[in-house]
Amino acid sequence: MKNLTSLIFAFLLLSSCGESPDTAWAPIQPETRPGMRWWWLGSAVDSAGLTANMESLHNAGVGAVEITPIYGITGAEHRHINYLSPRWIDMYKHASNEGKRLDILIDMATGTGWPFGGPDVPVEDGASKVIFQKYTVKGGTHFHQKIAADAPDQATIATVSAVMAYSVTGEKIDLTHQTDADGMLHWDVPDGEWTVWTALNGKTLQKVKRAAPGGEGQVINHLSEDALQRYLSRFDKAFAAYGAPYPHSFFNDSYEVHGADWSKNLLETFEKRRGYRLQDYLPELNGEGDAEISARVVCDYRQTIGELLLDEFTVPWTKWAHEHGATVRNQAHGSPGNLIDYYAAVDIPECESFGFSIFDIPGLRVDSVIRNSDTHPGILKFASSAAHITGKPFVSSETFTWLTEHFRTSLSQMKPVMDQMFLSGINHMYYHGTPYSPVDAPWPGWLFYASVNMNAHNTIFRDVRGLNDYITRVQSFLQYGDPDNDFLVYFPLFDIWQELQGQKERYFTFSIHRLMELLPELLTTVNDIRTYGFDTDYISDKYLNETSVHNGKIQTGSAAYKAIIIPSVKYIPVETLAKLVQLAKDGATVIFTDRVPQDVPGLFRFQERRTEQNALLEEIAAPQTFKATETKAFGKGQLLFGNDCAALLRSVAKAEALSAQYGVQLLRRKHAQGHHYFIALLQNKPLDGWVPLAVDARSAALYDPLTGSYGKAKLRRQDGATEIYLQLEAGQSVIVKTFTDADINIPEYGMYRKGTPVSVTGAWSFRFLDGLPSISGEYDMTDTPVSWTDLACDSATVFAGTGRYSVSFSLTDDADEWLLDLGKLCESARVSVNGKDAGIVWALPYTVKIGAYLQKGENQLDIDVTNLPANRIRDYDRKGIQWRIFKEINFVNVRYRNEKYDHWSVMPSGLTSPVQLIPLEAMQ
Repeated sequence: MKNLTSLIFAFLLLSSCGESPDTAWAPIQPETRPGMRWWWLGSAVDSAGLTANMESLHNAGVGAVEITPIYGITGAEHRHINYLSPRWIDMYKHASNEGKRLDILIDMATGTGWPFGGPDVPVEDGASKVIFQKYTVKGGTHFHQKIAADAPDQATIATVSAVMAYSVTGEKIDLTHQTDADGMLHWDVPDGEWTVWTALNGKTLQKVKRAAPGGEGQVINHLSEDALQRYLSRFDKAFAAYGAPYPHSFFNDSYEVHGADWSKNLLETFEKRRGYRLQDYLPELNGEGDAEISARVVCDYRQTIGELLLDEFTVPWTKWAHEHGATVRNQAHGSPGNLIDYYAAVDIPECESFGFSIFDIPGLRVDSVIRNSDTHPGILKFASSAAHITGKPFVSSETFTWLTEHFRTSLSQMKPVMDQMFLSGINHMYYHGTPYSPVDAPWPGWLFYASVNMNAHNTIFRDVRGLNDYITRVQSFLQYGDPDNDFLVYFPLFDIWQELQGQKERYFTFSIHRLMELLPELLTTVNDIRTYGFDTDYISDKYLNETSVHNGKIQTGSAAYKAIIIPSVKYIPVETLAKLVQLAKDGATVIFTDRVPQDVPGLFRFQERRTEQNALLEEIAAPQTFKATETKAFGKGQLLFGNDCAALLRSVAKAEALSAQYGVQLLRRKHAQGHHYFIALLQNKPLDGWVPLAVDARSAALYDPLTGSYGKAKLRRQDGATEIYLQLEAGQSVIVKTFTDADINIPEYGMYRKGTPVSVTGAWSFRFLDGLPSISGEYDMTDTPVSWTDLACDSATVFAGTGRYSVSFSLTDDADEWLLDLGKLCESARVSVNGKDAGIVWALPYTVKIGAYLQKGENQLDIDVTNLPANRIRDYDRKGIQWRIFKEINFVNVRYRNEKYDHWSVMPSGLTSPVQLIPLEAMQ
């Protein structure tokens, strides 16, 4: 009995204390580590090469590969393997087995190249397009016409969707079934003036882009589930026949099915969903007739096309993968419908970084030839928003696509781009990417255009473990807990569908390259909200109607929001407005900025729906003109109206001063005992001081994702807020984990004041290590290291690889810590002090703490610097060496031009400025 009493007392004591604070780094799993798109050129792989490639990636800290077969290699045709053939399946199975051994997840694209398609796709299953033909006829005559496409490539394959006659008085006659067996239409025309319109279901004849051997063929009709299922059956047959395991995840690249604006099932689906027949409005669909009616018809057409892609492709493709124990990763950008709904329908939404973003970070190199980034943070948030509102744990990104010109991408250029992805909610990144290269492939190996070429043939791969460990540490926190953004923002899709008109714009897609053009006001609003100190997620009509209210917050998936923002919307479905009103009645806060909705989209019953909408606006007493701010209690919640967005938001939530006052970007999540932040300084405004947090905390820990160090943060209460002491230089980042009630007991995080820098002088020497061409000998320098391209060695200007700078120096002063500053580094380095590894330096600022390795008196410093391969590829082109051996797009530059690199200037390599030691004094 005594023992039982003791156990009960112990249980009650533990229960009252709560969960023990977890201050360690979040756990690591394969999904936590970076993934890699793995191109199999010509599928010309073998087991030894696969093992070598995968072991190299494993050693670099990669956690997943996505197999994407593409076009082949000139001169290696004998190595090519047809897609899904027995030999191909054998190679896939070998990779799968190696993945298990190396703890690397195996994903695969659902086809070769992109989009879905291949040799087994018949013409009738190919992507479809509409062909309109128009004839003017007079009443009282006999009209006979063969209903067929005029274009030779469509004449025998286009089928009739509709034949309609329209009179000038508004009469409509359906002639679709009045053609004979030869396709001839015979019609006795009634009195009056008539126009006959035909809508033919033609074929785009688009072929799979960058297809691999055995994967060439037509792109499928993504608006037909029947076509999709017939396409997927090829995988089922191949995997079953050869006993292959299905992958961890199937992948679908960005929607690049060009001009696929029709489908055999479109008219039937349209009538069921929109409530009227589209064929009754073919002139209006083409921009003729009453402008308002035309705009409403076009809006309905766009909505139906978008829904077909979701319901006939995305959803059944996901279901098929689930039936085989696999998940799906999907890039929705480029689709014609609501991006949020496509992303939300899959397991892992994936966005894309494309091009180069310029950051105000001292020392960050910006080449003269770049492709400006299409990656606005507001665009990236479509994928993360979809995951957040549906409770999906992972948000992926195709990362570093066309970041720079080939052979010129540094690890330091990647970090701020990656940080921007993290700040937008991405937590499961994939590199774009790594081409498979055989062990015996001569330098520069097999390559893929638009890629950073992340494998051992690229010099920067030597130090990529530093970047990958950084990514892994950050993602471990961003995959942990739940999202904690402040507000939902309604995505005003119907404003775009209803107002973007013109015959050429009847069908359009949300291409990543056009999103900033299509969504300027929305992206500006989201950017402003973030500068005010808040963060948001988008929500669509579909998922807004699935929300509920709990304790005054809007609940979706695993996330709860303080309010929903309706950003100057003109057109909104009456069902959506009714849901907003109901949310307010149930206790939510609904914010209308600039104006309330003015109209309903679409044609069917639009007058009646408009009346219903006006009744709802009257119910909430919506103002006709907006003041700066106006708050109205409504039901259990409240309605806010105004044109001062910042004031409206501050009346509802507490802003993060880091963003609002200091311009520091952050992402906040919540965990069982508090919150955690990812914070990055992507501007040249160093931070060193106390800053308030928007959440309360009794204690907090700081984590350095660059080094893995962590410790207890300095906190204080000031003016009713929790303040934390932060030190950040331009380009740096940190993770903060707060504990609401617990006072953690771990060593303090090191905070220091910098002393006066001292140049490391002495007899610097240099020698080449690994790289090409092989260069022997040792080179003496003066008191300051210089670029090895300035050495008296002709081969130094064409060398790609690693060289060692060495110096002995005497240390007489004391300091709490010492910071080694490499100054201008080209491009990454491994530092050794007195024979001990002190770390990899790869990100700006190029510094590393080395106090633990220094000693009083003489010290030996060795710095192994790796440069970019640009100088060597320049030399190859100057000598006419044929390394461009690729079957397709061979080998375009960042502007998609076939251009050699022989005109490049020699890039500095190694250490190009004095190296300094900076004494650090610990802060109390």
